[in-house]
Parts: sequence; C-alpha cells; structure tokens
Amino acid sequence: MPTPVVGLIGCGTIGRFHSRNVRAVFRSGLVEGSYEAVCDRELGRAQSFAGITGARLVTGDNAALLADPRLTAVYICAETDQHPALVRTAAARGLAVFCEKPLARTLPEAAAMAANVRGLTNQVGLILRYSPTYTVIKQLMAGAGLGPLLTAFMRDDQFFPIRGHYASDWRGSFARAGGGTLIEHSIHDIDLFRWLFGEIDAVRCHTRVTSGHEGVEDVALVTFQHEGGHQTTLTSAWHAMDERPSTRRLEVFFEGGWFTTDHDFLGPVRYQLRTGPEVELNTEEVFARYAAILGLDDREAPLARTGAIEDLRFLQAVAAGKQSFPDFATALEAHRVVDACYTSAREHREIVVRS
Repeated sequence: MPTPVVGLIGCGTIGRFHSRNVRAVFRSGLVEGSYEAVCDRELGRAQSFAGITGARLVTGDNAALLADPRLTAVYICAETDQHPALVRTAAARGLAVFCEKPLARTLPEAAAMAANVRGLTNQVGLILRYSPTYTVIKQLMAGAGLGPLLTAFMRDDQFFPIRGHYASDWRGSFARAGGGTLIEHSIHDIDLFRWLFGEIDAVRCHTRVTSGHEGVEDVALVTFQHEGGHQTTLTSAWHAMDERPSTRRLEVFFEGGWFTTDHDFLGPVRYQLRTGPEVELNTEEVFARYAAILGLDDREAPLARTGAIEDLRFLQAVAAGKQSFPDFATALEAHRVVDACYTSAREHREIVVRS
C-alpha cells in the first residue's frame, strides 16, 4: 500500500489548517507518512511553512511540486480558478488528491475534475460532514415518533473574506472565484442540507451584490425543494463586521420534534420532542455522542476535537489505497445545486435540479 508522502499547494489560512492537521495525524502514529513539499506563489509563506513542517522542497512553482517523484498525495489549497489545472496535473501523475472547496468556478469545470480523479483516492474539504454538532443532530433526527419533516432553516454569516485574517483579495474577483458567498462559503451548507434533509430536486434563489464586487454576491436567499416533498431555506451573507466570527444557526422542525444549534463544529445542541421539556446537550455530551457514533478510539478523538478527522480519513485512505469521503463526486452534486441557484437568481424562476 502507498505510504502517504504529502505535498501542499497554497499556504494561506486553509493551507495552515490542513498543514497543522497533517502534522498532527503523523505525530499520532495512526498513519505513517511524511510531509515533504510546500508551495505558494508568495515564496516567503512557503518558507515559513517549511520552517515548521521540515518540508525539503520549498517552491513558488506549482509544477515543480507536482513533479516531485517522492509524492504520493497532494493538498490543493490554492485559489479556486487554479484548481482545475492543478487537479488535472496531479491526477495525470496518479497522485491522491485532497482539494479544497469549491472545486471550481463553474459546473463544467467541476465535472471535468471529478472525471480526472476517478479511480484515484480523492477528497474535498466539505468539513461539515465531520462536524460533531451536525452529526449528533442527524442521529437525533433519526429517532422514532418525530413524524414528517416540516421545514428547516439556516442563517450563515461571516465577514467578507477579502478582509481580516483571510485577507484573500481574490475572493472579490468573479474571474478568480466564480461568485460570492453562495459558491465560496455556503457550498458547505448545500452539501449539509443534502446530507441532513435529502436530495434537492429544485431551487429558487435570490442574490444581491452590495459591496461593489461585480458578480460576487454578498447576500443569497435560497429555498430548496427536497425529494421528500419538504422545503428548507438558507440565508447566506457576507458583512463588514470584522469582530464577528463566522457563525451558522440551524433550526429544524418536525411534526413532533425541534432541533437547533448555533455551532457549526462543536457546541451545545438543543431539542424538544413531541412530549417533554426542551433538552440541552452540552459540548462534552455532544462530543461524547459523536465519538460513539464514529467509534473513535483514544488516539482518534483528540484529532476529531480539533477538526483534523477529515485529514486523518484522507491519509488513512491514501495508505490503504482506497476511496475517501466526501469525494469529488459528492462535491459535484453540491456544485450542481449551486449552479441551479445562480440560474434561478439570474432568470427569476424556480430551477429543477433533479427530475
């Protein structure tokens, strides 16, 4: 089986997150491997990474990293418009690929990328699939006696990521990002809604641009029609309150149950069933349930608590020569919904995603 020998492209905020996680996984002893190469167009950032990781190849040239014969896996954390070419080159070399979301600026590009990695270990950074909070809510919603799902709604907000610690000016460019809060940020939410509430058959979407970045919406309001006949709604907004952290509030109503959380990774969950008072699971209770659902052992649990479980699963899959999750095919379905949302907003009508 291939030993994970990792290279990473893109030493920004999300690159730091995965870089930390890769090091933590290798230190845990759960996967044997090495972290050998880093690349960023700002060579100083790559050098800073190398000083921490011990990577032996430090470069500002993506092609040089992808040509390194030692590598068996690559993390692609670069700007969205660079993803298609990087994935194509990595796949042609037979590398396992972890690509950050969104896969690409457009649906056709995302579809081509999914085809490129077919047969290779691949994963996409749809981290909400590994959220303890949402995993526990999904389990609670599977309980008996809830009756039909009535509706669910989410408010997702963060400061416009050209600001603050992200300082990613490229996200203000339609040519480089492909859109705004919906594709760049709330593609997470769309994937989450598919996971929690079932396949999305149709969408109706409205968007607004208030910050002056043409084609980069900072407000998106979406109603989803799900395969079960129920509707859910999403409000996604980018604002200019730099002191306000990225937040998500989810509420779900069944005929005989209500579930809510203000925490998109780890925090309390509140719920009420057909009979009985409102119940709150505190953070430790949520994590204990999550660990039990996933069957985490004493070495895996600390990684899960810090958000490194997605990287553990990818590197385990690389080591085993198997598929990982969420994969490019899963991300492609989220892109399909995003594309329908933008079409709906542009044409002012409901758009069918699946017939």
